[in-house]
Amino acid sequence: MKYIVLIGDGMTDWPIDEIGGQTPLRKARTPNMDNLACKGIIGKARTVPEGMHPGSDVANLSILGYDPRKYYTGRAPLEAASIGVKLDDNDVAYRCNLVTLKFNRERTHATMDDYSAGHITTKEARKLIIALKKGLGNDEVTFYPGVSYRHLMVWKNGSLNIECVPPHDILDKEITDYLPVGQGDDVLRGLMRRSVDMLECHPINRERLKHGKKPANSIWLWGQGTRPSMPTYQEKYGLEGALASAVDLTKGLGLYAGFEILKVPGVTGWLDTNYRGMAEYALNALRKVDFVYIHEESPDEAGHSGNYKDKIKAIEDFDSLTVGTIMKGLKEMFKDYRILLMPDHATPIKIRTHTDEPVPFVIYDSRDERKNKGICYDESITERNNILVFDEGHKLMDYFIKEVNV
Repeated sequence: MKYIVLIGDGMTDWPIDEIGGQTPLRKARTPNMDNLACKGIIGKARTVPEGMHPGSDVANLSILGYDPRKYYTGRAPLEAASIGVKLDDNDVAYRCNLVTLKFNRERTHATMDDYSAGHITTKEARKLIIALKKGLGNDEVTFYPGVSYRHLMVWKNGSLNIECVPPHDILDKEITDYLPVGQGDDVLRGLMRRSVDMLECHPINRERLKHGKKPANSIWLWGQGTRPSMPTYQEKYGLEGALASAVDLTKGLGLYAGFEILKVPGVTGWLDTNYRGMAEYALNALRKVDFVYIHEESPDEAGHSGNYKDKIKAIEDFDSLTVGTIMKGLKEMFKDYRILLMPDHATPIKIRTHTDEPVPFVIYDSRDERKNKGICYDESITERNNILVFDEGHKLMDYFIKEVNV
């Protein structure tokens, strides 16, 4: 049996007036996902336990079958694993975004203009992070470059007792009320403040401004945590696996689960990502392993940007180039296989951040096709009666792998 999980990050949404009260998922043309819904088992799952922040870290940990209340230690340690940073027991890792702040004329206040610095390229960002490492780093604090705007700061013997807010949660808001608060907050605030002085005059940002691009004129520290301890998929399910993603967070989860991380060229996490390549690499991996997890970031990024047209495009490309390629390839290559299709959480255009409501899923089994007439894959699945319901989302994976018939 082959198992493949298809995650459209942040794919679900709320009704939008500009598209007739539909959601981007309902408005998008998604024949492949609709086909799975017509032939599979449909249901809903709460991927974010009550009281936990609805981040992709918590939600994907849950989908993979790990109870976040037991295994979650923070977002940044997962990203550290992805970029090869080994954490000691007393190390605290922080996610380090390169962001764009918009200052008033007197430079006494600033708003969060862009959590991604205009989706800065990895090449540009790496030079900025290296400069920060030289200028702000010391025996206790080190910066590590990641991908695009997503980077890492490690604080030896650092504090965990600080309240930090994700930058994508405060778009267009004045940052004063959202700066780090708690034991050791002076260290984080100092690093963020000093980063502005270094970054604003950097040649990379001068060049970006010259070409009308947003500058990466500050860092934003958040998502802190320590090294987690969790069983691998071999220990948990007796399976070897692989994972394809553009995001260090999900790659880190895959590494802790014992997966091979597929190095797909051209994967960016944005609208220009290599959707088809993700699918092709996943299919090839299934020749060697029995489980593959594909995480596609672009619908979530479009949700954060507040652009419903971009989100519709991301969903349609995911359906056509990723889901469609997977369905065709599995049918040609294997006899027995199961597909799990779902988002990790919703990212509504209206609020441009994550929410924790249950999300719809489909499980398709090649040996047991269903006949669900007139069903489309969208949020309406969660409102139906007689569907599978997982109030504890981490139990869905146990069902997907261990249960064959319903």
